[in-house]
Amino acid sequence: MTDSIDYAALADAARDGYLNRVIANVNDHAVHLSVMDAPYRWHLHPDSDETFIGVEGTLVIDFEEGAVELHAGELLTVPAGKIHCTRPGGARSVNLTVEKKDAQTVFCEAPG
Repeated sequence: MTDSIDYAALADAARDGYLNRVIANVNDHAVHLSVMDAPYRWHLHPDSDETFIGVEGTLVIDFEEGAVELHAGELLTVPAGKIHCTRPGGARSVNLTVEKKDAQTVFCEAPG
């Protein structure tokens, strides 16, 4: 038997700070639950695309050329190697993130 995952309950329990937790594995990819109330550092993933699925609030994804706001019910894929920074567009954002298992994260300076 396969059990379901109540990711909304997990997100509700994470009321302060930053949470990035793998909640499922699909073939060679991991599905993360991400809850944030502060920006994450500028970075890139040289070996994996990264797909964000908005669940609650607004997730802002900053790129060299500008920002994209991702709202609940929306999806955006950042191609491998693309420098980006994520932050909540308000007090808090909740999203699902899909990337290759053990994807490499390379931190970098903000562009410009």
